[in-house]
Amino acid sequence: MYRDSMKRYITTLVLITCLIIMASYISLTNGTFDITVKDVIRTIFRINPVPEYDLVIFDFRLPRIIIAGLVGLGLGIAGAAIQGVTRNGLADPGILGINAGAGAAIVLFMFFFQAQMNSTEWFSIMMQPLYGLIGGLGAALIIYLFSWKNGALDTERLLLTGIAIGSLFGAFSLYLSLKMKASDFEMATVWTSGSIYNANWIYILSMLPWFLMLIPIITKKAYLLDLFQLEETSIKSLGVSMEKEKSILLLSSIGLVSACVSVSGSIGFVGLMAPHIAKRLVGIHHKRVIPACGAIGMLLVIVSDFIAKTVFAPAELPVGIVISIIGVPYFLYLLVKVKA
Repeated sequence: MYRDSMKRYITTLVLITCLIIMASYISLTNGTFDITVKDVIRTIFRINPVPEYDLVIFDFRLPRIIIAGLVGLGLGIAGAAIQGVTRNGLADPGILGINAGAGAAIVLFMFFFQAQMNSTEWFSIMMQPLYGLIGGLGAALIIYLFSWKNGALDTERLLLTGIAIGSLFGAFSLYLSLKMKASDFEMATVWTSGSIYNANWIYILSMLPWFLMLIPIITKKAYLLDLFQLEETSIKSLGVSMEKEKSILLLSSIGLVSACVSVSGSIGFVGLMAPHIAKRLVGIHHKRVIPACGAIGMLLVIVSDFIAKTVFAPAELPVGIVISIIGVPYFLYLLVKVKA
C-alpha cells in the first residue's frame, strides 16, 4: 500500500512538472511576437543573440513566467497550511481577507512612495513584501480576534469574518486608489485586480528571500498539519504546543502570501483550489500535499496568465480575473458539498 501511494505521488509530481514545462514553453514562444524553439535556445545560450529576441525573452516573457510560477507556488503552499491549521476546507488567503490586508498595505505604500519609486526603485520594490506582511498580519490578527469563541477558533465565524474584513480592506484600497494621480490610479487598479504584466527581475529577487526562509518551515512542520485534524485533547496528549505551532504556520503562510501579493496584487482562489486538487491526487498526508499544492498552484497561475495575455489580445486581462472565473464556481461547488 505504501509503495503504491508513493508511486502515485511521484507519478503525479512528474506529470504536473511536465505540464508546467509545457505551459512555460507555450507561454515563452507564443504571443504578439512569436518566437521559434530554435530562436529561444539560441537566445538563452547566447548563440548569435538577436537584440529583439533578448528584449522579448529576458525583459518580458521569462520574468513573467518565473513570477507566475513563484506566485502559484507560494499561494498553493500557503493555502494548504491555512486549511490545515483552521481545519476548514473553504479557507483561502483571498477569502479570509489576508490578500486584501496585504494589498491595502501595499496600496498605502504606493500612495505615499510612488513618486519616489523611480529614484529608489530597488529599495521600494524590496520594501513592498515587508509592507504586505504588516498588512497581512494586521488582517489576520483582526480576523483571529473576531473568530475566537469560547476559548477556541470558530471555523464558521473565521470564514464570515474573513469575507467581511476582506471587503473592508478592499474598500480602503479603492478609496486610496481614487486619491492617486490618474497614472498611478490606473496602475493600482490593475495591480489590485491581480496582474503580473509588469514583471521584472527585481520583483523576483524581492520574493526569493521570503520563499527560501518560509517554505522550508512549512514543509518541515507538515506532519503537524496532519495532527491538527485530530481532537484538541489528543494533540495535547502527544506533547504538541498547539497555539505556538499554529502561530508559526500561520505567520509563515501570511509571509508567503504577502510576498506574492507584493508583486502580483490580489490573486484569489489558488490557495483554495490547489489543496483540494492535491488531496484527490496524492492523498491527505500533508508531507505530500504541500509539494503537490505548490506544483498545482504553479500550473494554475502560469496557464491562467497565458490565457489572460492571449485570448483578448491586443488587450490583456489581469490574471486574477481569469483565476476567479475558474475559482468562483469551484468555491460554490465546495460550499454546496460542505452543506450536504
